[in-house]
Amino acid sequence: MSNEEVLNNLKVVKRNGKKVDFDGTKVAIAIKKGFDSIIKSDDEESKYTEKDIQKVYHYVIKCIEKEYADEEKIKIEAIQDLIEASLKKYHYEDVLESFSEYRIRRAQAREAFSDEKQMNKFVKTLENLGLKSALEEDVKRENANIDGNSAMGTMLQFGSAVTKAFAKAYQIKAKYAEAHDNGDIHIHDMDFLPMGTTTCMQIDLNKLFKNGFSTGHGHLREPQSINSYSALAAIAIQSNQNDQHGGQSIPAFDYYMAPGVLKTFRKEYKQAVYDLLDFSDFISFINIDKVVKEIDKLSSIEFDLNIFENFYKDSVAVRRIFEKAHDIALAKTDRATYQAMEAFVHNLNTMHSRAGAQVPFSSVNFGTDTSPEGRMVIKNYLLSVDAGLGKNETPIFPISIFKVKEGVNYNPGDPNYDLFKLSCKVSAKRLFPNFSFIDSTFNKQYYKEGDYTTEVGYMGCRTRVLGNVVDPNKAITPGRGNLSFTSINLPRLGIKHGIVTNDKFDREGFFAELEETLDMVRDQLLERFEIQCNKRIYNFPFLLEQGVWLDSEKLKPTDRLRKVLKHGTLSIGFIGLAECLKALIGKHHGESDDAQKLGLEIVGFMRKKCDEYASKYNLNFTCLATPAEGLSGRFVNIDKAIYGKIKGVTDREYYTNSFHVPVYYNISIVNKIKKEAPYHELTNAGHISYIELDGDTTKNLDAFEKIIRLMKENNMGYGAVNHPVDRDPVCGYVGVIGDVCPGCGRRAREGVSVEVVNEYKKNSCC
Repeated sequence: MSNEEVLNNLKVVKRNGKKVDFDGTKVAIAIKKGFDSIIKSDDEESKYTEKDIQKVYHYVIKCIEKEYADEEKIKIEAIQDLIEASLKKYHYEDVLESFSEYRIRRAQAREAFSDEKQMNKFVKTLENLGLKSALEEDVKRENANIDGNSAMGTMLQFGSAVTKAFAKAYQIKAKYAEAHDNGDIHIHDMDFLPMGTTTCMQIDLNKLFKNGFSTGHGHLREPQSINSYSALAAIAIQSNQNDQHGGQSIPAFDYYMAPGVLKTFRKEYKQAVYDLLDFSDFISFINIDKVVKEIDKLSSIEFDLNIFENFYKDSVAVRRIFEKAHDIALAKTDRATYQAMEAFVHNLNTMHSRAGAQVPFSSVNFGTDTSPEGRMVIKNYLLSVDAGLGKNETPIFPISIFKVKEGVNYNPGDPNYDLFKLSCKVSAKRLFPNFSFIDSTFNKQYYKEGDYTTEVGYMGCRTRVLGNVVDPNKAITPGRGNLSFTSINLPRLGIKHGIVTNDKFDREGFFAELEETLDMVRDQLLERFEIQCNKRIYNFPFLLEQGVWLDSEKLKPTDRLRKVLKHGTLSIGFIGLAECLKALIGKHHGESDDAQKLGLEIVGFMRKKCDEYASKYNLNFTCLATPAEGLSGRFVNIDKAIYGKIKGVTDREYYTNSFHVPVYYNISIVNKIKKEAPYHELTNAGHISYIELDGDTTKNLDAFEKIIRLMKENNMGYGAVNHPVDRDPVCGYVGVIGDVCPGCGRRAREGVSVEVVNEYKKNSCC
């Protein structure tokens, strides 16, 4: 039988037992995919050519013709074995490794979805999502920003359960999935891994507004008023959230909104001049068209009135018209700005994203624009937060972050010092804004005078993206975000190597396993990064097609995304430093200077490894103080089941957030700040410190401001002050309530009849 006849008569047995005709083209494609898999970006040229692919292909075909000359069928696994044998014969070791890993992963996936126990567990998860409430099922509360009881929320959670199973089976190496399930690490937002989404974004509104943008359902023109600026800002946040699995932040809200203030002022000034002239005897002597052209040239809402001298010349009455028109326009612009800021806050607490199941997780950074327009934005935004929502509720979104900078707003005499004072007053009442510090050594090193794109911006949750090893000239905030992050269970390492289970602290063993875990997380993040890079621009219609991500406007439709995603960060996080130290040496860093020294050594070790990874791979590997509100409970529950209750370690329902001193430990404000501050510099992917206060902070604003100053003076990057916030059961007022509710006037412990409640509700309806 000829070689051609051997192949024509040969049947391939697929894994399900089905037989199909042998097709050499499919063999060639499989080999080509193996060679293509080692190319990591569109800019990278393969060191192999078609000749290499053909060499492997012809060897495989000859082997089949020789070994199966007397056979009628060949299993698909046998063909894959021959491909591997050929790659090995011709020393294509890198291609062989990639091809083999792919085979192993697919085999594991088939096993996972065919294993009866695993399938039963998977089906049970779906059953609980469909039949149980959020109070009964933990999975439905995994994302606090999603209503797990709503139809759309439940639908998203069904999708989440399916995609997590798919990711573990088909996309994640078994050792990473096992480490996640065992509680050694936590791969955040695993349900979004198959889609290749990135985490979060610092949105450059100037770039979006310049020529307008599209949400996919029509093009929005460049805004022409402060009302339009604020409305489109909210729409941009909502639209971009649909392309990412994390939050959205605006890094320079005051700078971005300021042009909208100026445009509104010009319009109001033109109208005021026209109206006042129209009621005067001078209308026929003034060329209105020339006045309009002159007003359109205004570059600020504050200007020298003498620019209109040609119109009023020696007429005091006409000059007064221009003066009065300015006052009218300024007042109307100020009012319009307040309404725009109020609408922005209300929109972001009511508008939905992701199939209507949640409001966008949004943040705004502001405080350093000293222009009259920027100052008007900052003032009115703070006043709108202070006013609260419709029933005086404290607005949670957007998370407000006031940027503190010496020479700008920190000291008396600074142009925005009054706004810093106002921000403290509002935060003392409403919990927000939080405060970030541009002068911190690790933030200031990137700051360039007069360039607000180099000012640090934080996500509300704490994420920070600023340094850029890929391109130091683009070490900026706007247009960048986090790609993904994975967190390490530090308390478990402490238990395994500390005095709670051993005679002494095994320092060498602890740091050796920490390094091993860090290396594993690095590889897992790189694996996820490749999944993200293999997507295309059309997978992210707003984030990339509208040019939101840095340099994405340069992408071609067929480009892979590495050339732009490389500007983002890959972050390795941690939680439970306090419990880790307790397990290692018996005390946490709030209790002991020795523990503090060891804590800084541990986090410093993690940061050093991240810096090494960044240098080796030319990617922005960073160290994150993980926001672990949900994760902290997951880890401790697993560890409690394994090690039992260990005093000070696993005896609570949660591990302490990142590097924080435990909230249950009694420590002074000054000492807490001094203990936590050094960790901010080490955690370049993001950090936050909270100070907890009792009582009505609005009655001691000097003390509140002193805390913010202590944070800055101790080199913190980002901080917040938490304090009690009350809610009136009658009117719904949310804020500090003393003896009398500011919302309805009800006195403390004063009973209210049903009729009064109903009357209040009736009168307060929209």
